[in-house]
Amino acid sequence: MFTKAYIPFRGYYSTPFSKWQMTLANSHSLELAASTASRWFQGKGIDPTQFDYLYLGYTIHQKQAFYGAPWVAGMIGAGDTPGCAVSQACSTSTTCLYNSAAGIEAGTFSNVINIMTDRMSNGPHAVWPNPPGPGGEVIHENWIMDNFARDPHAGGAMVQTAENVAREVGLTKERCDQTTARRYEQYADALKDDRAFQKRYMFPVEVPVSRKKTVTLEQDEGIIPTTLESLAKLSPVSPGAVHSFGSQTHPADGNAAMVVTTADLARQLSADPAVTIQICSYGQTRVAKGMMPKSLVPAAQMALDKAGVAVGDMKAIKTHNPFIANDLYLCDQLGLDPLTINNYGSPLVFGHPQGPTVARCVIELIEELVGLGGGYGLFTGCAAGDTGAALVIKVDC
Repeated sequence: MFTKAYIPFRGYYSTPFSKWQMTLANSHSLELAASTASRWFQGKGIDPTQFDYLYLGYTIHQKQAFYGAPWVAGMIGAGDTPGCAVSQACSTSTTCLYNSAAGIEAGTFSNVINIMTDRMSNGPHAVWPNPPGPGGEVIHENWIMDNFARDPHAGGAMVQTAENVAREVGLTKERCDQTTARRYEQYADALKDDRAFQKRYMFPVEVPVSRKKTVTLEQDEGIIPTTLESLAKLSPVSPGAVHSFGSQTHPADGNAAMVVTTADLARQLSADPAVTIQICSYGQTRVAKGMMPKSLVPAAQMALDKAGVAVGDMKAIKTHNPFIANDLYLCDQLGLDPLTINNYGSPLVFGHPQGPTVARCVIELIEELVGLGGGYGLFTGCAAGDTGAALVIKVDC
């Protein structure tokens, strides 16, 4: 259990998420994340030189990303701040926050900035020399599509892991559609009153499209209105499957940032010193080959156990749910109502840029807890390679 790691209230933001091949499709993700962070620091009156470490979370290579966190630190005006890159597929943000909390707990750091970003659009095509190959033909890979299509260890596509779990526990397409429709209703709650909930944390992103023109993206882009009736009309992705394209996420682009620091510094940086946000614990796991959605449960249980709390103590729960089977399996195993978790949104609906996905989930979890007057919250999610990671957060108001 952590006792010293805190997040300042509103010491975080997420940009809108843009469905791939839309507004953010051609922006260098590290440069865009750095420029967004710089604008946010300026608006908050935060001096970026105060951070003693930077974790950069990203999974999709960009030009000169070899220089990673030190380059981003330089771009945000923290040229003396060291840092490193974290890449753990869907759990990238979870791991950034864990590493930050562990560093604060050990006294290695006192004030860490986490910047998480990815651009799923226009992913790189990697080419390696292969002189012994027939005619010297190169080895090549589409960074995104080839890895979506096949796990080199388990051997199947990512969506197949969801179908494997659904088949084992007897999920039906009707139940998947019902819960997916509820996720869209929950996301719609975040849009009420002129997007009041999202405006608590969402920071617009400015995208240069030419030397003289900049486009500002203020809200999520590319989400298709979805109802139970529309889901019922969609065919499964393959014969005998229970997931349609409607009950799984879409790749997206975006970035996010979160400060993790000491209790004293958190109060100084907080939008309201009366609100305290503590990172309590972390959990991680790896499940059987090709069973990725199962990972939410042991990761969550580990985080709960380390925090000394039970799932029934949670006031709010958020998940990374690239497939609706994730939520259904978690709730069935832990005795939860799947229609009551993931209030205000989840990656199933707002999309999955990988690097910043969990950061947005945790930010929304915090904001929900603040709205409820405080309490414990759980985030848990899967990641490529049949792994999972979870966090327990406590908010006091």
